[in-house]
Amino acid sequence: MKRIFLSAAAICLSATAAQAQMNMADMKWGPAPPGFPSGAQIAVLSGDPAAAGLFTIRIKFPAGYVVAPHHHPADELVTVVEGSIDLGMGDTFDKNKTKRLNTGGYAVAAKGMNHYVTTASGGIVQVSAEGPFAIIYANPKDDPRNAGK
Repeated sequence: MKRIFLSAAAICLSATAAQAQMNMADMKWGPAPPGFPSGAQIAVLSGDPAAAGLFTIRIKFPAGYVVAPHHHPADELVTVVEGSIDLGMGDTFDKNKTKRLNTGGYAVAAKGMNHYVTTASGGIVQVSAEGPFAIIYANPKDDPRNAGK
């Protein structure tokens, strides 16, 4: 089910070769996949996050947004392109152990490394990684896909 949704999102949002050159105003934003808490938006710049291979996406986080500790099956290269985010590493969310990354800030979230994100004022990050994209929460109770189960 998760891969079906990601494939559908990628088809709707993916950039063709002609669209790979774009300005922020030209990006097509849509809801982030269900693995993210509601409120985030995603734009696919290149590639297909649901398929094997390199992809680049942008994720728009609203003010007050939190993504609980999680990891991915591939390294993520993250650049803050607007606003700021607070990034922490570990299995448990601890705001006091985050580092603020402002516009232009950069981080690598290594494959399998649990990390978490919050933003007080909102921000947009660009993520490049090898697909297929997956988000695996350190605590399954934090996974929005498990809500109501």
